[in-house]
Amino acid sequence: MIKILNKKFKPRIKARIRKNKRILNKNIENLFEWVKGAKLVELKECNVEEDPVRPELNNDFRTGFGRKIYGVMYKREIHAVMCFAYTNKIPKSVEELEKLSTDAFLQSTMRDQNIGQIAIAYTVWSKKKGGGKLIVKEVFKKIKKSNHLNRLVTLSPLTEMASKFHSRNGAKLLQVNKTTQNFEYKVI
Repeated sequence: MIKILNKKFKPRIKARIRKNKRILNKNIENLFEWVKGAKLVELKECNVEEDPVRPELNNDFRTGFGRKIYGVMYKREIHAVMCFAYTNKIPKSVEELEKLSTDAFLQSTMRDQNIGQIAIAYTVWSKKKGGGKLIVKEVFKKIKKSNHLNRLVTLSPLTEMASKFHSRNGAKLLQVNKTTQNFEYKVI
């Protein structure tokens, strides 16, 4: 009796497993499909309430002297955001970031309009799986193409999540400050 049941149900179970594998693989492909069509865009503003790292910084700060906001857009919707400041030195705090980016901006007006040599990423967040890693890659490409930026450094909070994120994405810890930490992505 058991042999008869085994012969009857085994092919059905195997067929069900094959079908479920196909469905699962298709769903995994769809999960990251958006990444292929996404592009990096400069934003005039962002919803600061969505920022889990530095929600206290308003859009005036984020777009002030020597600072920009970039987003990853897919189908007219922003899925990840990264805010930058361009400086000539590595800041240890948000206050120092503001002073250094303003200084680099003012220096650039006297010279060639290229603001700072170091891109400082001071906040990044994603609304969709894979968005954080994607925006880091896209910004990294943009910096490599620029003729005046030679470093990509972060001004990250002192959290394990920030450390893990940057380490997984290939950054090296530069220094630990009183309230922040700096990681550097190698620009070749």
